[in-house]
Amino acid sequence: MDGGGRFAQPLNSPAASRPPAGVAAERRRRAQGRDPTPTRPSNARSARIGSFERCLNNWSQSIIALNLPRRSGVVASAFIVLGSIVYGMIRGDHVPAVVASFDEARDIVGNALGMHIAGLALTGQKQLSRDDVLASAGVTAHTSLLFFDVATARARLESNPWISEASVQKLYPDRLQIGVTEREALALWQRDGRIFVISVDGTVLEPFTGQRFTNLPLLVGGGAQKRAKDFLALLDRYPEIRNEVRASVLVAERRWNLRLRSGIDVRLPETDVERALVQLAGLIRNDKLTSRDITAIDLRLPDRVTVQLSDAAALAREEAVKAKKPKNKGGAA
Repeated sequence: MDGGGRFAQPLNSPAASRPPAGVAAERRRRAQGRDPTPTRPSNARSARIGSFERCLNNWSQSIIALNLPRRSGVVASAFIVLGSIVYGMIRGDHVPAVVASFDEARDIVGNALGMHIAGLALTGQKQLSRDDVLASAGVTAHTSLLFFDVATARARLESNPWISEASVQKLYPDRLQIGVTEREALALWQRDGRIFVISVDGTVLEPFTGQRFTNLPLLVGGGAQKRAKDFLALLDRYPEIRNEVRASVLVAERRWNLRLRSGIDVRLPETDVERALVQLAGLIRNDKLTSRDITAIDLRLPDRVTVQLSDAAALAREEAVKAKKPKNKGGAA
């Protein structure tokens, strides 16, 4: 009771505090997600958020249902970080540097265990220096014999154009033996304005720098390096020709031309080359061909020799022919 003798009562009756039945039913339908009425445009954002929350809740429940072991998230995170590192290494072209660093660390460990290379025997190198061979094999001052890969070293050596075969042996506890077989430099080969040193099998050994191999014969043209061995062997049978040749030019990968030191071009046939060389040797030896005032000689036909005179010789010959013509005698009757 209050001071006036009245009982205290709530301002709102219990019936007034309860929402209407229609509103309560509406709320229950929305809570259960079974609202059949279309979403109002003003509530579109709220609907999207609610849909996302339901999807996230379903996805979370699916993950929980997998019953993953403990610390699975840590392991997955570690794999993601590791994958990101590997991807960055590949994209940034840092893989060789990382591998080299790993090899150096491994060699340090091997040397600390007493497995360093104390003695190295190297045989077979002629054109290559000792440092060239060791660099090709991947041997450094810090290389450990324990982790040195013989197969890899052999493959690296044989990837050098000068080396046709290589052998590598580890002699424990601290010795390494390397043997190489070098290719032989056969000729100089000019193509597209550049000159290379080539071997007997046509392998390009190195660019020609003008310091070495100046006494090698010069070949010109595409495909000449593949046919060099057989053609030069044929040319060696005729020293009088070989000594006069400045360059051998392969024409359309079919036949050879010889450029002599006197400036004369000799055109050889596609087949029966030896017959033409015998004929050319006779012209040089008996007819003093190299001292004649001619620019080209064609030996492609077996039954004839065609000679092209120089401009001065052609003019002199023309004047000589004119001088031999008989003059007209007498006049008109």
